[in-house]
Amino acid sequence: MRTLVVDHPLVAHKLTTLRDAASDTATFRSLTAELVALLAYEATREMRVQPVSVTTPVAVASGVKLARPVPLVVPVLRAGIGMLEGMTQLLPMADVGFVGMVRDEESLVASTYADRLPTDLTGREAFVLDPMLATGGTLATVISMLAGRGAAAITAICLLAAPEGIRHLEATFPGDGPPTVRVVTASVDERLNDKGYIVPGLGDAGDRLFGKI
Repeated sequence: MRTLVVDHPLVAHKLTTLRDAASDTATFRSLTAELVALLAYEATREMRVQPVSVTTPVAVASGVKLARPVPLVVPVLRAGIGMLEGMTQLLPMADVGFVGMVRDEESLVASTYADRLPTDLTGREAFVLDPMLATGGTLATVISMLAGRGAAAITAICLLAAPEGIRHLEATFPGDGPPTVRVVTASVDERLNDKGYIVPGLGDAGDRLFGKI
């Protein structure tokens, strides 16, 4: 398992505003989409391509296009939905699946309540969208689901990560694949608190995106 922390001034700038408790819902939503697009640019760097030739108004040019099969984007409900717009702007051709996970606030253990994924992912690349990599339990479950269906490469895109969550994923997916597993994030923060929240973090991403329910 590999972790990439995207070190870019625009990423740091947008993340700082996301952290600010004074940022309202509209600002938080728009900045999330923008930040995800920046993270996705790095997350898709290793996507498979195939050579093609095209005819320009002047001559024939050699280039590449994304190889098939098309990638699968998997937002983890509910907070991952807030990241979908930024990802599909970059990969409009991608298929979209959904996994619903809910975390018990006492045990911090996540359980699955929705699974809308293709049964066969042989050879496909998958991108999992989850704002917060905290304990790592949710992402470990989703990545295992995708790996069990044959995904060739799985990349989790997270706004923030905690060291505890990264260590959990590294222990769960210690090798280089298959499938290859990566985490792309804007920051690895200090730690988790006793409630399983990332410190300093940005609060509950789902509540800040959609409101408390």
